[in-house]
Amino acid sequence: MTARIRQPAEWADHDAVFIGWPSAADLWGDHLGPARAEVEDLIRAILYPNEAKPGEDERGERVHLLVRGGEARKIAEIMRSHLPDPDALDIHDAPIGDIWLRDTGPIFTRTESGAVAAVAFRFNGWGGKYDLVGDTEIADIIARLADAPLDRHDGVVVEGGALETDGEGTFITTRQCLLNNNRNPSLTQTDVEAALRGALGAEKVIWLDEGLTGDHTDGHVDNLVRFVAPGKVVCMRPTGEDDPNAAVLAAIEKTLSAETDAGGRSLEVATVPSPGRVEIDGAPAAASHLNFYVANRSAIMPVFARRNGRDEAAADACEGLKALIARDHFFAIDSSRLLTGGGSFHCITQQQPAR
Repeated sequence: MTARIRQPAEWADHDAVFIGWPSAADLWGDHLGPARAEVEDLIRAILYPNEAKPGEDERGERVHLLVRGGEARKIAEIMRSHLPDPDALDIHDAPIGDIWLRDTGPIFTRTESGAVAAVAFRFNGWGGKYDLVGDTEIADIIARLADAPLDRHDGVVVEGGALETDGEGTFITTRQCLLNNNRNPSLTQTDVEAALRGALGAEKVIWLDEGLTGDHTDGHVDNLVRFVAPGKVVCMRPTGEDDPNAAVLAAIEKTLSAETDAGGRSLEVATVPSPGRVEIDGAPAAASHLNFYVANRSAIMPVFARRNGRDEAAADACEGLKALIARDHFFAIDSSRLLTGGGSFHCITQQQPAR
């Protein structure tokens, strides 16, 4: 049976994208300025995919930037004034606890008639680890900015980064996240699947077990596997003998290779190199080349050159993803400072589907 609503695939056309602007000096410390520079690079890659011809006819998609506080807005306005076309970016004051709009913001859906709506599950600070003032308000704010009705599903805790979809009813997630006692202690796997079916049109849910070492989100799937086309996924293979995720990555590839999508097709599984062992303060960090964002005309992959210098793995991942993602323009942008906050480009974005 065809679902009445669906969460579209990320490669479907967008009207706009919402992005979080690093605003809290107490959270970012010395990384605040460099993190903002990385977000600016992301914005430019979205707005001006053809760097040689950054005119309005070459623009990617509109950007809505959410900022908190006067100092953050002032710096964002300065950044905006340096863009070739400042009118392509809107700045909105919002009480963001931090920049991770993929999780604090809503998930957009579209009906078969093309109507766009927003869905908000309950958000509990990634299992109660980061209870930041304002984060529970962001879904409502973004829905209003997008002029989309908000459908609340407060009976289940879900973050957007915990879900990956092909836009055709197939979803991928992890047990470590959605079945974690710090999120949904009273729900079974069947219960969660039913919630995703009702809210997002999930017809089949593929369950992976664990996420990356050092992932504060408890195994968000947007670090592990991404759909690049219907029936086609990309995951990572280990880099270096000291890759802390070697066993996890091998298990993920094995699981996906045996799976089918909602339409009954066997998944085609491709791999790209992981960043390998990336450390922050001496501990493994959840660095992933798969935390990319697919915009209307470009795709942007994070690299971590300032963290481990494994340029060959990053270059191979870049070439691999460039061949897999159907976009004319591809960017590999350093995300080392954003990683100190626990995420990367996909984590700070949330796309609004085209009407």
